[in-house]
Amino acid sequence: MKQIFITLRILTILILGSIIVAPLTVGALTPKEAACSGAGLAAGSGDSGCTAAPGSPTPDSLIKKGLNLFSAIIGIIAVVMIMVGGLKYITSQGDATATASAKNTILYAAIGLVVVALAQVIVRFVLDRFV
Repeated sequence: MKQIFITLRILTILILGSIIVAPLTVGALTPKEAACSGAGLAAGSGDSGCTAAPGSPTPDSLIKKGLNLFSAIIGIIAVVMIMVGGLKYITSQGDATATASAKNTILYAAIGLVVVALAQVIVRFVLDRFV
């Protein structure tokens, strides 16, 4: 008698467990959907591959944001270095080596600003042409 109750309990647990798990297996992702969602993308229709999820950033927008952040940081550093060069120039008191060092600091900071500006232009040109 005790074995019958144990068997009935086990069958009840199995039946209830399958009823609970059945909706999960119906809503399971296909391998394509699973792969696309794992990469943070949406599955394309038909035989097409994964597509970008709506509202997700595109690679070119990420590059532009990164470039803007990089340019802002370098710009701030260059302005600070120009100020440091100016202070060095003021405090050089006519010493030739200190004056030359101050002029080089200002010159290199200005060159850095030009390089960052040109990098901004080049990257935007490439992104507009090829993406």
